[in-house]
Amino acid sequence: MKVEVAIDINVHKELVWNVICDVEDSINVISNILSVKLHHKPSNGLVGLKWTESRLMFGKEAEETMWITEAVENSYYCTRAESHGSVYLTKLSVETVHGSTWLSIQFTGYPQSFFAKWLYCLMKPFMQRPMIKALQQDLEDIKEYCEQKYQPI
Repeated sequence: MKVEVAIDINVHKELVWNVICDVEDSINVISNILSVKLHHKPSNGLVGLKWTESRLMFGKEAEETMWITEAVENSYYCTRAESHGSVYLTKLSVETVHGSTWLSIQFTGYPQSFFAKWLYCLMKPFMQRPMIKALQQDLEDIKEYCEQKYQPI
């Protein structure tokens, strides 16, 4: 499954970047995040940052351990998580478009085990729309936080 959502934020790109990179503070930004436990913080940059996040997902509490695998400052970072027989890859990107900031999230899930592949075939028609809705809510929370905290462009 692959989904992508995006939102326009009326705050400078570098400020939005700082907000999305502050994983420890995401509990104060994204309404569905319940807790964050940092496991590893690299001495330089974002690659290697690893944390466990507890959040409400589809009405239930879910916990995932994620780490940043790739990052370009003020542009994008990619995360990876592995659970329930699947690999989950997410890319958060910021760019300036027509004078404002465009924040996007791309999420891709790759079932690895036989059970995960079987479950994916059964659930795909029911999961894509709720996943888009959940990601869109995260973006709306980030937008609201940024536009309340910082001066608009």
